[in-house]
Amino acid sequence: MTSSGERLELVKLCSSRNWSKAIRILDSVLSRSCSIQDLCNRAFCYSQLELHKHVIKDCDRALMLDPALLQAYILKGNAFSALGRKEDALHVWEEGYTKNVYESTDIKQLLILEELVESAKQNSALANGSYSNEFSNAVKIEAEAEVVPTDCKSDAIDCSDAVTCKLVPGGDSALDSPNNTILSTDTESKSPSKARDSSDICIQPCDAAEKYGRSDETTKVSNKMFVAGNTINLDIRLSRGIAQVNKGKYGEAISIFDRVLNENPKYAEALIGRGTAYAFKRELEAAIDDFTMAIKCNSSAGEAWKRRGQARAALGIVCFKFKDYHAAVEDLSSCVKCDAENKSAYTYLGLALFHIGENCQAEVALLKSIKLDKSYIEAWTHLAQFYQDLANPEKALQCLEQVLLVDERFAKAYHLRGLLYQMMGQHRAAIKDFSLGLSIDSSNIESLYLRASCYHAIGEYRDAVKDYDLVMDLENGSMDKFVLQCLAFYQKEITLYTASKASSEFCWFDIDGDVDPLFKEYWCKKLHPKFVCERVFRQPTLRDSLKKGRLKKQEFSFTKQKTCLLQAADLIGQKIQYNCPGFLPNKRQYRMAGLAAIEIAQKVGKAWRSLRNASRSGRKVRRRERPLVQSHNRGGVCCSTSSLSEISASYSSSEDKISSNRSFSWRDIYSIAVRWRLISEPCDPVVWIDKLSEEADTGFSHQTPILQGQAKIVRYFPMNLRTLDVAKSIIRDLKYVHVDDKIFHVSEANTLEKIAHVESCSDLYGIVGKSFWVATMCDSAAFEGKQLDGTQISIRRMGNKGFDFTIQTPSSSSRWEDYDTEMEAAWEELCTAYCDELYGSNDLSLLENVKDAILRMTYYWLNFKPLTRGSAVVGLTVMLGLFIATNMEVTASIPPGVQVDWEALLSPNPQLFINTIKTWLYPSLRYSVAWKEYPDVASTFSTTGSAVSALSNYFLS
Repeated sequence: MTSSGERLELVKLCSSRNWSKAIRILDSVLSRSCSIQDLCNRAFCYSQLELHKHVIKDCDRALMLDPALLQAYILKGNAFSALGRKEDALHVWEEGYTKNVYESTDIKQLLILEELVESAKQNSALANGSYSNEFSNAVKIEAEAEVVPTDCKSDAIDCSDAVTCKLVPGGDSALDSPNNTILSTDTESKSPSKARDSSDICIQPCDAAEKYGRSDETTKVSNKMFVAGNTINLDIRLSRGIAQVNKGKYGEAISIFDRVLNENPKYAEALIGRGTAYAFKRELEAAIDDFTMAIKCNSSAGEAWKRRGQARAALGIVCFKFKDYHAAVEDLSSCVKCDAENKSAYTYLGLALFHIGENCQAEVALLKSIKLDKSYIEAWTHLAQFYQDLANPEKALQCLEQVLLVDERFAKAYHLRGLLYQMMGQHRAAIKDFSLGLSIDSSNIESLYLRASCYHAIGEYRDAVKDYDLVMDLENGSMDKFVLQCLAFYQKEITLYTASKASSEFCWFDIDGDVDPLFKEYWCKKLHPKFVCERVFRQPTLRDSLKKGRLKKQEFSFTKQKTCLLQAADLIGQKIQYNCPGFLPNKRQYRMAGLAAIEIAQKVGKAWRSLRNASRSGRKVRRRERPLVQSHNRGGVCCSTSSLSEISASYSSSEDKISSNRSFSWRDIYSIAVRWRLISEPCDPVVWIDKLSEEADTGFSHQTPILQGQAKIVRYFPMNLRTLDVAKSIIRDLKYVHVDDKIFHVSEANTLEKIAHVESCSDLYGIVGKSFWVATMCDSAAFEGKQLDGTQISIRRMGNKGFDFTIQTPSSSSRWEDYDTEMEAAWEELCTAYCDELYGSNDLSLLENVKDAILRMTYYWLNFKPLTRGSAVVGLTVMLGLFIATNMEVTASIPPGVQVDWEALLSPNPQLFINTIKTWLYPSLRYSVAWKEYPDVASTFSTTGSAVSALSNYFLS
């Protein structure tokens, strides 16, 4: 298995042109696992050292593993050509082209092969006497066109990524050719099909026919021979320099051109030759300087204009890949000014602009690249991802449809469309697309993993387990893919757990209570499962849990009661949607939130009626007492064990709990939403943080990026200035910051005054002078004068490329105890506010205290963040459920630009949060008791299987 450290070191060595050490690392990697990509990577490194026989040997090994590997044919042919074996080179290239022309999905590399074959044939014709002037042949530099190893990437774009996160274009960039040394790493793209064009770099000095053509003032090198002996001598040395470039001996070529230019500093052809050699060495700034000087010496030197545009494009692309987006924008903008037809440069320019938050300009650039070539798949693909990131699914789907019109076998398009469908909650549609993509590229580990999770979500457990097994069995060559394999192990176990609960009451679906804390901790932290396998019992097989490996057909039989409930849930659940860039609409999450909110309202309503009855009869109600709920996992799975008799004796259903003398605790209420959230998207490990480990402090923390280096995170950068203002205010009040675990005082009056006027995290960092963090505080409502730890705001320098500006919510036992007490007090206050003489009032103006109590409870929950994921949506879901329980229907959607959880995080006290939210929320509240007529959620969808089916069928939508 290759470590991320090895991959990082490999990239550094190749970037510094230390090919020998890079080869030693690849030797070590290949001794452990024979990866086709690493064989090509090593062959590439050998080619830079001109060890052409080693190149051929590695390419032969790669072709034995994959006879259709275009990259190996290109590298092998280049090696033969460098050895002077032109016929062998032509034979290899022709063989690669012939074998792949009818089946290859990598059109770009196939075109490279085609160009190499044609070029070799033309050179052969020239050598046979088509032209008599040897010098006119020498002035054409034939690029070796070695291809870049594939698998280069973004954060997803999300990024993805995250985010989840962004994919780098595969681009036929101007200078993306012989010596692009970007190797596959653990930070590389999830796209398996990215190939790169090589430039056919031809120096035709002062060619008036160039597309930049200036005039007829052209003087070709071949004509200069007849002028003077000195000029002939210069031309001979020029030819020798060009020959060294052809052989890949760029250092020797530069030395020759240096001597020529010492005698004639304005020799444009020599400047172009040296600039080209610099470009191949990736000394792009020096190359640009030479091309610029050539233009000054001869403004009609079209080749110099072209080469400079290509070098600027390449420099911009290099900057982009190293995440220096501002420099990339500058270089690529310069490129497209000179080379308005460079579609690859426009694509990278669009992506770089997107990363720095210039979305309108980014869209223009991406559309320009498509205008230049309507069949340019990379541009369509990245435009689709651009629209997806901005939460415009309609336009994203249109772009992917265009991709498939160009190439219906482009596997990545099916992967991206499947991912988009999954993110919108349309898992069945996603499965179809992932399957189509896998029929073309069966080894796409990302598509396999995502298809497994979709099968898991809709209750097709046998297919889910099969796909998770395939993910774990695949060979991989990068850390991101290994992480997916680790996750596949955990997800398979959760699939088996869910299958074992399919016929049980949904209230018994309790990962927090059933699953071993060690398993959950490793699952959420994406750690290697080896330690878990040795210490935790595994789940029962599907044969033991579910005979057919899927839900029963009757689970998907929807009665009138179920239909009524689902229609109501869909309408209620839409109120959780953020109207902000980056937040896609998700039908499945709407339904999840709606069903959970109705169930919460029904259970809380019964609890409050019980309280009212107890109050009237004078009985004392113990609200804080929490019943002990035993595990219901039916014996030994990743977890504790219980017998069926213990289950029935301890707890049969939540109804028993409500009808008893014990009322809900705040945690019981939120657990309803957590359970629904877990089955809505099983890829997300939504569990309580205090259940991750048997230790008090789990070390788990939430981290949300606002700025990563120079990249503005599309979802959260709108909160940049407000978060910065909060940080500035904290520093001015406390007069210190935290540097690692130590306090660093910032106490000088003039320094504090400067802090008040900064407008960016870079300015604030410049004043403090160190990477630091500060913590927000939340005023307690339970204890006067007490403050709770809120969230940490941190600014960290990222080399010379920008700053990480993030918020982070840590977890500790003391913090947990504080918020547990605060939540319990907020719940008690809400119960008291509603269960007095105003209980059931239809005059909402009299219920201001009740409304405020619901928002106060929501405020502390959102600052608490007690879940590993999904705290925000669970908080909003419970808020909706509590308003429903008080006969108040929320009719308004969340306003554009508002993210309720951030409003809580940036408010130092609950009243400020309430004042902000009430401006749009309270006017939308309407008195409604319609919910009391809804069928009971717990009995209508009583089993885990029926709950899963409720989220997996959209015939109503």
